[in-house]
Amino acid sequence: MTEKLSARKLRERRREQMLRAYEKNRRRNLLASPGKHDFVIVLDHLKAGYNVPKIFRSAEAFGAHEVQLIDIGPFDPSPAKGAFRQVPARFFDDFRQSREDLHDRGYTLYALSPNSSHTLSETVLPGKSAFIFGHEEIGLSFDPKDYPDIHLLRIPQFGRVESLNVSIAASIVMYEYTRQQQA
Repeated sequence: MTEKLSARKLRERRREQMLRAYEKNRRRNLLASPGKHDFVIVLDHLKAGYNVPKIFRSAEAFGAHEVQLIDIGPFDPSPAKGAFRQVPARFFDDFRQSREDLHDRGYTLYALSPNSSHTLSETVLPGKSAFIFGHEEIGLSFDPKDYPDIHLLRIPQFGRVESLNVSIAASIVMYEYTRQQQA
């Protein structure tokens, strides 16, 4: 019985530490400056665990302008290796708010879809591009058909797996964007 109690207390203590680190990093994020490139990563209802900080880490490495988080709760910032403090984060309750913000600022919106006839590598990406990534299991929180201004892209895959991990897919998209912008 005491082992179960100790394990529970340890989990609670770790969660409290994670929440303190998250709040501290979120306050520091207010001072973050946009990166070298004018692309935005939109994280639509992702699980608040491992992938979100990994995407921040890649966003910092590729010089993202900002990361928008839609209905994503606190997460452990330690896998981001400090990137959560470096890349500006904007928080929204729903996708509509994020889309309006990006549309008003002149961004072209893209979402990944395995059924798209347009591949990432064959699409010319404008300087002001925003890339939307949905929940790891259920996908986007909206129907792309309701937003004809969102362009669907796919990352070509040649193996048997159905999809890539969301943080890997985001890194591939960021790489392709920066490759095109530097060409």
